[in-house]
Amino acid sequence: MPGFLEPAQFVRDDASLRRSWPLDESLAYTRWLATHHYENFHVVSFLLPKHLHQDFYNVYAFCRWADDLGDEIGSTEESLRLLAWWRELTNEAYSGRAAHPVFTALQPTIERHLLPAGPFLDLITAFEHDQRVTRYANWDEVFDYCRYSANPVGRLVLYLCGYRDAERQRLSDATCTALQLANFWQDVSIDWQKDRVYLPQDLLARHGASDDDIAARRATPAFRAALREAVGVARERFLEGLPLARMVDARLSLDLELFSRGGLKILDKIERAGCDVLSGRPRISKTERAALLLGGLLRWAVNRAA
Repeated sequence: MPGFLEPAQFVRDDASLRRSWPLDESLAYTRWLATHHYENFHVVSFLLPKHLHQDFYNVYAFCRWADDLGDEIGSTEESLRLLAWWRELTNEAYSGRAAHPVFTALQPTIERHLLPAGPFLDLITAFEHDQRVTRYANWDEVFDYCRYSANPVGRLVLYLCGYRDAERQRLSDATCTALQLANFWQDVSIDWQKDRVYLPQDLLARHGASDDDIAARRATPAFRAALREAVGVARERFLEGLPLARMVDARLSLDLELFSRGGLKILDKIERAGCDVLSGRPRISKTERAALLLGGLLRWAVNRAA
């Protein structure tokens, strides 16, 4: 849409930064940002109640901006400066002041669903962390990173859908951590290009593997053994979080099931490839995505009938 820019372009465009953004244009911007970049967001929105679509666009736009300020700027120093600016804008939004279109759109969502600031600020912390930390000594450090990078998203989804209790949040955390881990193991080579290794260093060392295997794209027996163990850890988190799908309404349940089964499918593909993610990135095909959706819809229909 004319006049709408993606985050990395937006922050370099004085006209966009200085112009006034009324609510209707701000809502159109977050909707554009959410539907312009990831085609699967259309499916997620379709499965959720229509009255929540705009709220999800608004929250997504916040996350997308924070992510791009971290990864699409090209300078660690500048990314950290912009993320500090994004944190300041977040705090201002919670004080009733919003000039940026994302926060102009997000403010009514925050007020309508009583969204706390914590998850938003935690996400910014994760993207700041990415600028400073590229290796993780052990599982505790990896899980602590996921606590900031992934778990806040699940909690925001629960808040938007009217759930605020600790047990659902605990199960959501398990699912979101699992999704983050599955993405890490799928993207080992891609993350290496950003000088990031999320496999714990002590896990690699215990199996006799190292960063050198990743750099050389050598799926050695030692690397495969380490990744196989890491896949098992992710699968345990998925199984821990699965009961959440039975504790929410039917549409959100279907979304959760699709995400979890999609993540488990990625783990299965990694294992079927002999845990070699260095010579090719495991992907879920369109046919497999359709099968997951069809299976989820059938289970949803059966449960509703029951």
